[in-house]
Amino acid sequence: MGALNEGKGYLKVYTREPEEGSYPYGLALGIHIAYSGDGREFQPLNKNYGILFAEAIILPDDTLSPRGVKEPKVFALADGGFGIAAERVLENGEPDADCAGKVLFWTTKDWINFEAKGLVAADEAKGQAAGGDEPLSDCVEVDHAVLMRAAEYWNPVCHTQTVVPECVKLSSAQELDAVMAEAVYSDGSRAKKRVLWEKDAVDFSRPGIYEVRGSMQSKKYNFPLAEGFGDPVLFRWEGKWYYTSTSDNTGDIGLYIREADTIDGLFVDGVVQHLILPLDEERELIQTFWAPEFHVIGGKLYILFAVSGHEWGPQCHLLRHKEGQPLTGPESWEDPVRVRRQDGSYLTEDGITLDMTYLKTKRQSYVVWSYRRGMGKPYDTGSMLCIATIDEREPWKLTSEPVLLARPLFGWENVENTINNEGPYAFIRGGKVYMTYSGGAANSYTYAVGLLTAREEDDLLDVSNWHKRCTPVLSFYSVEGEYGPGHNSFYEDEDGNLMIAYHAEKDKKSTLRCDGIRRVHFKKDGTPAFGMSAEEDFDPKLGNVRMKVKIE
Repeated sequence: MGALNEGKGYLKVYTREPEEGSYPYGLALGIHIAYSGDGREFQPLNKNYGILFAEAIILPDDTLSPRGVKEPKVFALADGGFGIAAERVLENGEPDADCAGKVLFWTTKDWINFEAKGLVAADEAKGQAAGGDEPLSDCVEVDHAVLMRAAEYWNPVCHTQTVVPECVKLSSAQELDAVMAEAVYSDGSRAKKRVLWEKDAVDFSRPGIYEVRGSMQSKKYNFPLAEGFGDPVLFRWEGKWYYTSTSDNTGDIGLYIREADTIDGLFVDGVVQHLILPLDEERELIQTFWAPEFHVIGGKLYILFAVSGHEWGPQCHLLRHKEGQPLTGPESWEDPVRVRRQDGSYLTEDGITLDMTYLKTKRQSYVVWSYRRGMGKPYDTGSMLCIATIDEREPWKLTSEPVLLARPLFGWENVENTINNEGPYAFIRGGKVYMTYSGGAANSYTYAVGLLTAREEDDLLDVSNWHKRCTPVLSFYSVEGEYGPGHNSFYEDEDGNLMIAYHAEKDKKSTLRCDGIRRVHFKKDGTPAFGMSAEEDFDPKLGNVRMKVKIE
C-alpha cells in the first residue's frame, strides 16, 4: 500500500476500460476506488469492481435508458466529509446531451456510506470544495483512520486467529464435544466453530486436570454442488432436509423435491428427484416452472413458484401442502392457486410475474415479487420488484395495492440490456430486514446480488423506509471460479449458521447454472458478508487447538 505519510493516506477515484466478455460498459463506467499510504502506490478497493454507479433514466414510455460516468473527481468538502463528482455519459461512454454543465454528485464521510445528490450544476458541486477555486483532482488526502476503516470494509475479511477457553470444567465426553472454538477475523469479528476433540486424553471418571488437543472444523461445500439447477432453496421440515430449484435439466418443466437426513445427502450422486407437480395440460401447467420456494405461512407449508400455460408468460402461484402427508408425493399438495390482488383480479394482465417470496416482520406479513412488461420488445420495462401485504389465512390474495420497490437502474443491474431486479429473498437480524435480489443476466457471468435494507419495525410498503445499496454484495469478482452468482436463498444449518444458497456458472462463457452454498459471515460492524470464500472463512493452519479440562 505504500508507506504512511504522518497519519495520512490517499483515496483515488477512477473508471475502467470496458473489456468485451469480461468487464462490460455497465460495470467499467462506474466509479472505482483505490487507496494508498504514500499517494504513489495504489491498491483497489472491492477487488477492483465498481462501487458507485450512475442511475438509468426512466423514459416517458416507462423504459430505461442506462447511464455511466467518466472523469470522476474527488475533493474535501468545506463543511467536512468528501464529495465525488463525475460526468454523466451514455451507456457506451458517449456524451449525454442532457448534462451540459452538470455532474453527478455524491458525498461521503467514511467512504463506506455514500449519499447520492443526483445531477447538479458543476459549479455548485465545485463550490462545496474546501479548496475553493483549486483544480479538482482524482485523488484526495484522508486521515489514516478513515483510510483503514474503508479498506477494512471493502476488502475481504479472512481468518487470522483461533481462540478456545484456557480451561473448562466438565463431567462428560458430551460436554467436551459441545465446547466450540472461535475463529477471529481480520476485522476483529468472530464466528464459532465446532472442534473435533481428542477425548481419549481425558479420563472422565477420574477427577483431575487434563490437556486435550483438538482440530477446528469448518464445513466447506465444493462448487458446483449440482449442475443444471437454478434458484436453489434448502428447507428443514420435521427433522429432514429438503431441496427444490428450477430444473434446467428438464427444460424448466415440473417441480421437483429432494429429501435427505442431512444437507450433504441432498447432493449425493443418484439422489432421487421427486416430481411433485408435473406438466398438466388440463390445469394449464405447461411451462416455466420457475423459482420454487418453501415457506411456512400461518402455520401451513406452501411452495411459491411461477408457471405458464400454453401461452408463454410465467405468473406467481401458491401450492399448499396437505397436512400429515409426505412432502415428496404429488398427491400431498393441493391444486396451485394463482396470486390475486385484493379486488380478486390477477397480479397482472399485461406482463409477467415471478420469483415471489414471503417475509414476516413483527408488524405485518408481506410478499415480494418481480414484475415485467414488454419483455424482449421495444417497450420492455425491465423486471422490477413489487411488495404488498397479505393475510396469512389467505396468502394467495394481497391485502394492499402493490408498491414498486426497486428497478434495475444501476449499471451492474442493467448490463448489456439485461434489465433485471428479480429473485428477492429476505432474513431478519437485529431488528433489521436484509433483502437480497439479483440483477444482470440470470445465466451469465454478469449476474450479481444486490441488497435492500429496512428496519423491521417500519412500514415496508413505504419505499422511503428502504435503502438500496449502490454496490452489489456478490458478483463474479467475489469468489474465484464462480461466475454470475445470484438468485439466492437463506437457511440456518444445524449449528445455527446463516447459510446462503445460490447458483452460478463454472466459467465466463458457460450458461449452465450450478448450485453453491457458503456461510454468511457477520463483520465487526454487524453487516453481512455474502462473498466470504471457504479459504477466507477457515485457514487450516490455524485449526489445531489445545485447552485444559478439569474433571470434578
